[in-house]
Amino acid sequence: MAVNNDEKQQNKPIGHSPLAHKSLLQSDALYQYILETSVFPREHPCLKELREMTEKHPRNHMATPADEGQLLSMLIKLINAKNTLEIGVFTGYSLLSTALALPSDGKVLALDVSREYYELGLSIIEKAGVANKIDFREGRALPLLDELLQDENNKGTFDFVFVDADKDNYLNYHKRVIELVKIGGLIGYDNTLWSGSVVAPSDAPMLDNIKRLRGYVIEFNKYLAHDSRIEICQLPVGDGITLCRRIS
Repeated sequence: MAVNNDEKQQNKPIGHSPLAHKSLLQSDALYQYILETSVFPREHPCLKELREMTEKHPRNHMATPADEGQLLSMLIKLINAKNTLEIGVFTGYSLLSTALALPSDGKVLALDVSREYYELGLSIIEKAGVANKIDFREGRALPLLDELLQDENNKGTFDFVFVDADKDNYLNYHKRVIELVKIGGLIGYDNTLWSGSVVAPSDAPMLDNIKRLRGYVIEFNKYLAHDSRIEICQLPVGDGITLCRRIS
């Protein structure tokens, strides 16, 4: 008996389409529901413009997804953050989310090795009217963080830190930003579930970049779990984000 297209669609397994996206949810339809119901209707027009521009970039997988940007914005407002730090900017979706969420006198210090990527989104950030809140510094983050730490006045002054950069240096970043964030402040580390590879067998098929950095992410997660200076909460938003509240 012939099966019509509607029946074929109904019998189709719920899961991922061949197109990768920035969610660990096992249902593309469910992820799209979240975006269309709760995220996109509230997305600032300039965030939408920046997102759509970035989607056309060959390295668009590096961008922060819209639902995670919404989470960052909510967190910043909940803790009344004013002084923030971002490590890893790309075209600036998370940076713009942060700048829009900050009060008029808020500041975000943004570190990235590529000014070229940042400038792709800069005109949109300027259109949003928040470029004055951003202090962008080009260069490798570790030396820039060490420079900050040389001044005792910088220690314990950041309300919120977001890290989305080279995963093999996450532990090095943590050892520095834990001194820069204030007690009671929040650090967010992106990609801590690393496309789900953290639970995959070591011989499982993986993209080269996922396989190369998988061990660093696993080591980092173990370190955070035993760091008595923080409280942690790991969320399956985007590619996994771990929130760390400094308590000592």
